Amino acid sequence: MAEKNFVRSMFDNIAPTYDKLNHILSLNIDKIWRRKAVKRIVKNLKTSKSENLKNTSQILRFSDSKVLDVACGTADSTIALAKAGIPYVTGIDISEGMLKVGEEKVKDLNLSSAINFKVEECENLSFDDNTFDAAFIAFGIRNFEDKKKSLNELRRVLKDNGHLLILELSVPQNKILLSLYKLYFLNILPFIGKKISGDSKAYTYLPQSVMNFPKPKDFLQMMEECGFKNVRQKALTFGLCRIYEGYA
Repeated sequence: MAEKNFVRSMFDNIAPTYDKLNHILSLNIDKIWRRKAVKRIVKNLKTSKSENLKNTSQILRFSDSKVLDVACGTADSTIALAKAGIPYVTGIDISEGMLKVGEEKVKDLNLSSAINFKVEECENLSFDDNTFDAAFIAFGIRNFEDKKKSLNELRRVLKDNGHLLILELSVPQNKILLSLYKLYFLNILPFIGKKISGDSKAYTYLPQSVMNFPKPKDFLQMMEECGFKNVRQKALTFGLCRIYEGYA
């Protein structure tokens, strides 16, 4: 379980170098994963009759869709959602430092009319029930202090049959790949991270947070226990990352 104040302080400290370091350490594969996730969200919102709904008469309108980007950080996902045509995107994060970087990026891209930000934790959302058509969490839920409470809150603020998509780093199952993964994640990544960001704790914490995240079947069960339906997961790039999704 991640300690909230530590996580907030850590991301505040690495915010100025976060984007550069994140792309270097992932060899830019994170951009590919994020694009896949955003496409899934947009496709789901654009579908006039969702194949996942029992009540097929309910229409999901794209032109007035509202999407919540949780743990949005420096707004890479928030910007991608807005660029994909989603008219109302709200990005939340507990790190003011990360949000400041995101706000500048949004301003430079003239996307302020489509995007707004709030300093907020997922465990205690300020939004009304049934506010959002979809919610997205990219590489953030492993840092949540109380994952179940967060999922329950997301279930509350999503409209009936609203789409939740979670993109998260994962531990590969293949033994050979797992050995290489551990070598990189536990040794090389912290070294590079410290050199560029000057923060040794952040990039020691990162691999541990991934290793400690629930196994796919256990996390899907957690989603179901929090009221999400039709939950499923998909491995990306040999299991280095996974998409988890379900419907409120």
